[in-house]
Amino acid sequence: MTTNHLSLIALPGIPEVQPGDDVGRLLLAALDGGGISLRDGDILAVAQKIVSKAEGRLVNLADVQPGERAIELAAKTSKDPRVMELILSESEEVSRLRPGVIIVRHRLGFTSANAGIDRSNVAPDGEERVLLLPVDPDSSARHIRETIMEERGVMVGVVITDSHGRPFRLGTVGVAIGVAGLPALWDRRGEPDRYGYRLQHTDVGVADEIAAAAGLLMGQAAEGQPAVLLRGLHLPSIDGRAADLVRPREQDLYR
Repeated sequence: MTTNHLSLIALPGIPEVQPGDDVGRLLLAALDGGGISLRDGDILAVAQKIVSKAEGRLVNLADVQPGERAIELAAKTSKDPRVMELILSESEEVSRLRPGVIIVRHRLGFTSANAGIDRSNVAPDGEERVLLLPVDPDSSARHIRETIMEERGVMVGVVITDSHGRPFRLGTVGVAIGVAGLPALWDRRGEPDRYGYRLQHTDVGVADEIAAAAGLLMGQAAEGQPAVLLRGLHLPSIDGRAADLVRPREQDLYR
């Protein structure tokens, strides 16, 4: 990933996304509106929220009927039982819980709080709606990439980002939940360092690094910048997926 210059540009003018919108074409319109031409090797980091909205992953809480387990865990965590029902439906297992917090292993494989279900920047005040993660974010990333390739004939990478907490560290940071057209995990074992030592354990979470960098421009509140263009990275020609980043259960010391 040798580079002497890396630029990040937040794409301007992306409208409020509606169910059924084509995210790839929205990105192209934003690029055109900003006078930005894509090049081979560019990477587009896209916030999960606009992908989920386009894919109709909004849920009205009034339509959710919580079951017994959801009601039980909601009482233990002081959460809305309807939200808890959705958390359980999106998860494989509960890892940890306490008042105000529930950590689960998501059906996509990673461990996160609340199964990635979010209320921020989802609905106007007074509307009880939440947003679920895309059903298959890797497929969503591939679709965006294919749209751009078909329309512009350029080979770009796509990373769909979300914000996660981390064990033993405070604060959320951007991570990749969908990847297309670039390695998600770059295995550099066996390469020499500056002194000839062969790297033994160096797997680089490239897609997560991209997501974290893009998050500096995307923000977490009212910034309204859900897509970022990264230019200047030189990555191997490997078509990875976000699933490559998930630590196998037998190696997970934090369960």
